[in-house]
Amino acid sequence: MNLLVTGLNHQTAPVALREQVAFGADSLPAALQALQAVEGVRECMILSTCNRTEIYAVFSATPRPQQITAWLHDYFQLEPGILTPYLYHHQDQQGIEHMMAVAAGLNSLVLGEPQILGQLKEAYQVARQTGTLRQSLELLLQQVFATAKRVRSETAIGQNPVSVAFAAVSLARQFFGELNDYTALLLGAGETIELVARHLKEAGIGHVIIANRTYEKAHNLAQQFGAYAIGLDELNKHLHDADLIIASTGAPHSILHKADMEAALKKRRHQPIFAIDIAVPRDIEPAAGELDDVYLYTIDDLKALIDANKEKREAAAHEARELIRIQAEKVMARFRTMAQAVPVIRAFRQRAETIKDDMLNQALNRLEQGHDPQQVVTQLANQLTHKLIHAPTIYLRKLGEAGDAHRLALSADLLGLKNHQEDDSHE
Repeated sequence: MNLLVTGLNHQTAPVALREQVAFGADSLPAALQALQAVEGVRECMILSTCNRTEIYAVFSATPRPQQITAWLHDYFQLEPGILTPYLYHHQDQQGIEHMMAVAAGLNSLVLGEPQILGQLKEAYQVARQTGTLRQSLELLLQQVFATAKRVRSETAIGQNPVSVAFAAVSLARQFFGELNDYTALLLGAGETIELVARHLKEAGIGHVIIANRTYEKAHNLAQQFGAYAIGLDELNKHLHDADLIIASTGAPHSILHKADMEAALKKRRHQPIFAIDIAVPRDIEPAAGELDDVYLYTIDDLKALIDANKEKREAAAHEARELIRIQAEKVMARFRTMAQAVPVIRAFRQRAETIKDDMLNQALNRLEQGHDPQQVVTQLANQLTHKLIHAPTIYLRKLGEAGDAHRLALSADLLGLKNHQEDDSHE
């Protein structure tokens, strides 16, 4: 197939180096065109995320990794050799397995995370629109996407949350079931709360209130998710509306106390509050968990869940890698067929078509000259049969004269005569 995968990621290179070889979305089409201009590169695609930069290229002959290495240095105007210790190169089946593993989230910072598949599909669309994809990469990427889908549907790689934000929302779903009729109060407006808000939105949460010390930050975040923003000084006015509280403010001391929760429960007529405090130091006073209708979980509770789930994902990853190996072997077999068998099949069919056309033209000419149609058709059938079987017959006779029983058996199988041969041997 002549596939080469070259790249670096969070496992092989520090972020300071990854930043230097990141392709911006606006520059990607021009970069693809420049890459395709490298000698021998027929097709190419570039995947560039915060955790990896990878180049997928199909060459017209055996790939030379040093060409792509040199191109990366030249493109980003880096000192020659600075990237070399951090780059990995995979060819053909190893490259296919790597691409499938990336798409399935097996090489991600968070094992099994699904976002990378979307990023890979975006990179595919850019390459397709730029015109740097042809038959080989197009076919390969469809198989990569299909395999990633199978990994997620046939293994448990994505079923167990391994991020704090996702684990918090998963725990809430275990407690409430469907979240459509419930209100979530989020304390804070940082990255973790943003992820929590995103996961809650995807889970179909009914209402979201975002409280932060800086109202403007709460408002900006709330706009993204159709939420309601308040300042922390308004917290007690809205606390009784919250069925679910998730806190991560970074404050140096507790901002939600037992007395606050007790007052809110009275207004709620003791409908339960499910609270998850993922802040360190804690945002919710631990004593609040002593109240009968408050179910309070901390970051340590989530870590225990995450650690258990990591073990489950590792087990699922082993199963996923075996599935990927099998699929990669099938893809390679298909490409070998395309590279070796298809040209022979095409030539064979072309030869048969040429013979047919010659014989048909002769028959039509004879019909125009007034010859008997039945004789013309009979002669056409006989001549066509003779022409088509002439070369195989000569070859089979030579094998018989040489006593090459093995090739004769293979030829019989090729010509669809294996069963006839077995029948003849019983007569």
